[in-house]
Amino acid sequence: MFFIAIILSILSGVTNVVARIINANLAKIIGLFQGTLFNYVIGLLVSLLFLLFNLNSMDFTSTTFLSVPIWAYLGGMLGVMVVVISNYLTPRISAFYLTLLMFIGQLFAGIIIDYVASSELSIGKIIGGIFVLAGLSYNLYFDKKNVDTGLSVND
Repeated sequence: MFFIAIILSILSGVTNVVARIINANLAKIIGLFQGTLFNYVIGLLVSLLFLLFNLNSMDFTSTTFLSVPIWAYLGGMLGVMVVVISNYLTPRISAFYLTLLMFIGQLFAGIIIDYVASSELSIGKIIGGIFVLAGLSYNLYFDKKNVDTGLSVND
């Protein structure tokens, strides 16, 4: 079961990068906010299809929806912000750097959320995040230096 979770996590990462590139290309053609709207309209239609195929397992009682805290419904709003920001940045930053920068943001947001939710602060995770940030900075520095001097990786 753990192996399946790992494979699905990797697949989620792959689809995230591919979707970001597709969405950015759409936004380039029809506009930033129009591309985001189209993304969420199609997402709504696909979600409705999943819902239709899973109606028997759904609990639509009013107590279920009312017992959920209001902040839990804000994921869609944050998702729109992610798509708009990604659509804006994807043509401006390489897919590699954008993915790493987003990963670093997710990593530190996760550390903060874990701390707020459970008062648990993992020094190992913070050090790991700092190493990833340092590695990215190091790589960016040498990429810029190579561009400035006209060198490439194959030289």
